[in-house]
Amino acid sequence: MARHRRLVLSVWAVLLALCALAYPRLEDRLGAMDFGVEGSGSAQVDALVAQHFPQLGAEQAVIVVRSRTSTADSGEFRAAVDAAVAAARQVSGVRGVISPYQGLPAAQISADRHVALALVGLNGNMAERAAVARDVQAAIGADTSGDIEIGLTGYSAVQNASTDMQNADLARAEAIGIPVALLLLVLALGALAAAAVPIGIAIAGLLLAVGALFAMTTVTAFDSLVVAMATMIGLGVGIDYAMFIVSRFREELLRARVTDRRDHDRIAEAIARSLTTAGKTILVSGLVVMISLCALIVMAAPIFRGIAIGVATAVTSMLIVGITLLPALLATLGPAINRGALPTRWRPADATTLDNDRPGRWARWAYVVMRRPVVFGALAVAVLAVATLPLFGIRYGLDMGVSALDDTPAGRASTALTTNFPAGALSPVEIVATGPGGEPLTAQGRARVDRFLADIARDDRVDTVLPAQHSDGRVLALAVPGVTFDSMAAIDLVGELRAAAAEAGGDSGPRVLIGGSTAEFVDLSEEMTSKLPLVVALVLSASLVFLTAAFRSIALPIKAIAMNLLATGASLGITVAVFQWGIGESVLNFTSTGFVQVYLPTVVFAVLFGLSMDYEVFLIGRIREYWKSSGDNQFAVAAGLTHTARPITAAAAIMVAIFASFLTANTLELKQLGLALGLAVAIDAILIRLVLVPALMQLLGRWNWWFPHRHRAATSAEPATTKV
Repeated sequence: MARHRRLVLSVWAVLLALCALAYPRLEDRLGAMDFGVEGSGSAQVDALVAQHFPQLGAEQAVIVVRSRTSTADSGEFRAAVDAAVAAARQVSGVRGVISPYQGLPAAQISADRHVALALVGLNGNMAERAAVARDVQAAIGADTSGDIEIGLTGYSAVQNASTDMQNADLARAEAIGIPVALLLLVLALGALAAAAVPIGIAIAGLLLAVGALFAMTTVTAFDSLVVAMATMIGLGVGIDYAMFIVSRFREELLRARVTDRRDHDRIAEAIARSLTTAGKTILVSGLVVMISLCALIVMAAPIFRGIAIGVATAVTSMLIVGITLLPALLATLGPAINRGALPTRWRPADATTLDNDRPGRWARWAYVVMRRPVVFGALAVAVLAVATLPLFGIRYGLDMGVSALDDTPAGRASTALTTNFPAGALSPVEIVATGPGGEPLTAQGRARVDRFLADIARDDRVDTVLPAQHSDGRVLALAVPGVTFDSMAAIDLVGELRAAAAEAGGDSGPRVLIGGSTAEFVDLSEEMTSKLPLVVALVLSASLVFLTAAFRSIALPIKAIAMNLLATGASLGITVAVFQWGIGESVLNFTSTGFVQVYLPTVVFAVLFGLSMDYEVFLIGRIREYWKSSGDNQFAVAAGLTHTARPITAAAAIMVAIFASFLTANTLELKQLGLALGLAVAIDAILIRLVLVPALMQLLGRWNWWFPHRHRAATSAEPATTKV
């Protein structure tokens, strides 16, 4: 890369320009989040409705017509409704539209007659329905006149509005996080040029990831959450990876005493040594991240697979630019990497001198911890254990963020709907009944289904059960709860309805299935809960094998995994305390829903476990260098900490800044992800790397480096003459 720097830079310039063109087009291809679970009860309901009740569509959206002055009886109001209904019927993907004047006026016109509903059947899978909903909103929006407001609501319409809001949240977070990261880099590296390079490399990696995701949209669908997570994590790891290499490159330039940019051979040698050490480290770290993400594929839910693909694409892109574009750029800059240097006292020691005769503050701290390893280790573990406790009371749910959409047509339509009609009308519960094995119902089976629907109608939490539809010997009914579809009360109701449906069916009776949006949330929660132990086992076992090969040690990988579990548990525990218990609502500008987003723990575990290994690999890799040259475990720990504490602390501060910028989001899941990831990185950099690592490595002593059949060359090496 260094020798062919001009060719490399030219190729990258063309490639990044093409990827930049794909950036705005990717947003246009983003679909709604798919919370479905393959083979679940809600998925079976979708299939049965599509097969036997195609006239209703796969989803029922709602056109809401509202006027402050006119009523549904006025000619102006009726004309607006008729125009909206006619426009919606012309949209491709709309199965049918039921006007309030042709359907059930008593159920589709509000008591004060200022609000009317038209029911719209949408065809297609979840991503296709989102596109249809967007087209319907565009079509009916043109027919708004006077004081009459028309909007589309329902699951897909709300999802579309949430997607737009997430895109705005993402842009705002980037505008905050990148400048803060640049400032932290200047302070960490002590030079403007050195700080600008990691930012530029991270942006290049992000553009490459965008181009790759855009290309993949031809074969799969992505949503705004996938792009937001890919951006959040990609920027953080990209800046970190580039900073580690830049930091080591400056150290190698100083060691080789290179001061002339025309000294290409020695600059290339410095780059080679940087990639042999820091470059190898980021490759190992990136592979651990992707190993963790691959475990999400066992979840039979598109949302988990999308996140795994998106984040893995971002990390891969950062690795590619880190080992190709970055070396070519460093070869071009050479000693100019130190331009815009801060005063000497503000610059890192590795950038100014190689004299390590005097122990630095990080070495002194390491020796303090290693003198009392049991005390420091016990205190750190106790703090992490206490922080983990709220995790044992975690509750799962899925908040769609409707309350944050007040400034959108879908949000205003949702408010009008839930204010004037039952709250559950936004997304009713779907009930499909068939005979055993999907066969038509018998007369006896239909009677049992009718009794089941009558029992549901008497439930205080159900506002109404719309008249059942019959087709091919199957029955479809819609139950409208009196609570919103994404509330805990609705989730509990679906659980009880399914239990009652199983009892109504019996051993050989009718097969009654419960579907709809709330049922999808319940199925996703059950899928996540049942597969989480498998995900954890896969991540831990794969990481153990990989780290054992990388560290050539038995104790170090086990220690690393145990510490990462503590850090991840503590961050999730604090996240539960904040978002489930409501601690800090006013500070973070949110209202607690009493639960955390259902997919949060699994995603955070997989992502955090990989990210936490970055610092572990970087620190242990440097400690191992000193161990191999000295054979002195205590010296190796102190020396490794001396040379990595500043870049690790800076890298963690940058990643925390990137993640914390998402706390400004209006979308609840972005807030929760930003807090959980930011906390985990901060815990990892402070308590784990600066306290637990030196404490445990001191306690383990030479067992840190024990490996079966390992050559004893390293342990017999002469002690290093350099002191730290």
